Amino acid sequence: MSLKEQLQADVVAHMKAGNKTALTTVRNVLGEITTKEKSGKTPVELDDAQTTALLQKEAAKRRDTARIYTEAGESERAAAETAEAEIIEAYLPQPLSESEVAEIVDTTIAGLKADGVELSMRQMGAVMKPVTEKVAGRYDGKAVSEMVRGRLAQQ
Repeated sequence: MSLKEQLQADVVAHMKAGNKTALTTVRNVLGEITTKEKSGKTPVELDDAQTTALLQKEAAKRRDTARIYTEAGESERAAAETAEAEIIEAYLPQPLSESEVAEIVDTTIAGLKADGVELSMRQMGAVMKPVTEKVAGRYDGKAVSEMVRGRLAQQ
């Protein structure tokens, strides 16, 4: 079952359970997915990776809004935004720890060296592509890039 199908099935489940917060949150996210799919010149069908990226953005938006509400003294509104963010984050894959990402980076670099690739900063893309595929959506891309850059600088 795709992530989008899971969200659609959960709309029915939340409706039956009477969970209004979860229901409106999932409906809003599905609306964002539909908007994204229909925007542009030709309609597209988002795959799970694209849907995950959209969910991450939506969760981050709500976390940011909650922070703004907290700073403004609107704790009730901040709590509502945080609750929505937690509902969305439940659909995201489990994040990786820094050590797990470091292991992926080191394994990828070792594999490329074994294949005879001479690694330098110019080959950063050759390292980033397989690492990004394995990490996709489970760790901050900028932090991964900095980690790879640091490892290549040591070569």
